[in-house]
Parts: sequence; C-alpha cells; structure tokens
Amino acid sequence: MDGVSRLVRLAQLEGGVDVRCLLAGRFTLDNPVAGPGEVPFHLVLQGRCAVTSGASAVELGPGDLLLLSHGDAHHVSVTSGRRRRFAESPGTAFPTRRTVGAEPELDLFCGHYRFEPGAGALLFRLLPPLVHVSLDPAALTLAEVLRGEARFDGPGTGAVVASLCDALLAMALRRRPATQLDSPALWTAVGDDALGRAIAGVIDRPAEAWTIERLAAAASMSRATFVRHFTARTGTTVATLVTTIRMMVAADLLSRGDRSVARVADDVGYRSESAFGQAFRAALGTSPARFRREAAAGR
Repeated sequence: MDGVSRLVRLAQLEGGVDVRCLLAGRFTLDNPVAGPGEVPFHLVLQGRCAVTSGASAVELGPGDLLLLSHGDAHHVSVTSGRRRRFAESPGTAFPTRRTVGAEPELDLFCGHYRFEPGAGALLFRLLPPLVHVSLDPAALTLAEVLRGEARFDGPGTGAVVASLCDALLAMALRRRPATQLDSPALWTAVGDDALGRAIAGVIDRPAEAWTIERLAAAASMSRATFVRHFTARTGTTVATLVTTIRMMVAADLLSRGDRSVARVADDVGYRSESAFGQAFRAALGTSPARFRREAAAGR
C-alpha cells in the first residue's frame, strides 16, 4: 500500500457533506470552530468565493478544494453583486441553500471529515491550517458524480457521498508537489518520488532504526541534500516526522487489537515500554493503556 493510502487509512477518516450552496450575489456564511475530531472542507464546482480564517484568505474557483485542517473558525463570502435572501431546503443526505429569485452563480459543497482520536489528530497536526488544492481531471469527474448524487438525493445517497468525499481527499492530496500546496506539509513529501519512498518505508516498517543516513539512502540522496529537501517540503524535522508516524501506527494498533502495550512499543521501534509511554503521552496527551481502554469503550 502506498504512503498516501496508508496514512489516510491510519487516520480512519470519514467524509460527508453538511450543506450544498447554490447562491448568487453577495453573501457571507460564518462557520464556527469545528467540533472535536472534525476538519471542515469546501469544494467549489462552479463560480468563485473566498474563505477567510483569521488573517488568511483563500480565493476558490471551479475545481478547488480547501481543507481547514486545524478546524479553525472561518467565513465563506462573495463581496460583489446584490445581496439576496436565500432559503434552505432539507434533503435525504444533506440540505441545500438556494438564493431566492436568482439563478445560482456558485455551486459550493461544504462538509467535514471526521476522524477518531489518535492517528487522525496526529496527521492533521502535520498539515498547515489551510490546505488549498486544485483538483485534477480525474478528481473533477468524481466531483461531478457528487453533483449528480446531490440531484438524485435518494436511497444510498449518504453512503455514496461519504465514499466520494474520502476518494476526493486522497486524490487531492496525492497531487504532485509543484502543483499541490501553498505551504510545506507532510503531503508534499509523500507526493515527492524520492521523499515518498523514504516516508513509505517508515510507515511500512516503523520498528526499524530510521536514521537520517538510512532515510537519505532510501531517497537516493546525500545526507545534507535529504535534510534540506525534506525540511523544504514538509516544514518539520525528520525526527518529528518519524516519531509522529510511529505514534500514528501505535494508535492504530492500540485501537483495533488486543496487543499488550509492550508489544505495540516493540512494533513501532521502542525497546523500552517506559520510553514509548512518554513519547505516546507527549503526542496524544494520554497513556497508551488508557488510550486503548477508551478506544475499546468507543467500539
């Protein structure tokens, strides 16, 4: 399994649409801070709008997907045209907001990805607050299927929409680094052929000793070139990434199995259960044993 697929699987993401917006003219939609374990997204299929979060603003056009990976409060707006009233009608899978008395200029899907505590939280922590991706033609085809499901709005629409959202995220995040994110993040490294090989090795074999020299060899680079290239692509250190991936794998093992804490520690490269416990608590704010108990209770 490739790096992007493995990381998405470890995060246990589940996507869904909250509302479809078919709007015209000037408007502002306020979105509060996301709830625990939720990451909002906005997908534009037609028209243009802006998303503002704090001091950052992103212009979105057709085929643009914006992920607010830290769940920050934000608002979606169009500042030109006449301000009109819109009404919201319920649907089988999600409601639709429509401008009253005007043909829609903007077709916008607003939703969120939900993740379980542990691997998902660690994954989104490695991403910048705003992840802006322009979908490629294949992903746009899926987006059109999403639009078709919204029109159908019948039995099975909710399940199809959830699967489409998950697929769109994976397709967006695997884009080539040169055309992908506006700022460094883990995904830009996963999409890089050389760095992706090194990161995939850590994901597949977290128990092994992943020194900088070994990672550089996996990427077919010198040590200095690897560190420079890695930092530029990810915005983090090699040690931070290796530890985070190990904790993601550990959280996955603890949440879905009955292995002992000592066994999980060994599986992710820690010969000392105590050292593993300290690293796990630093990453997730709880002990491995308690995390496993709470995961079992959640199941």
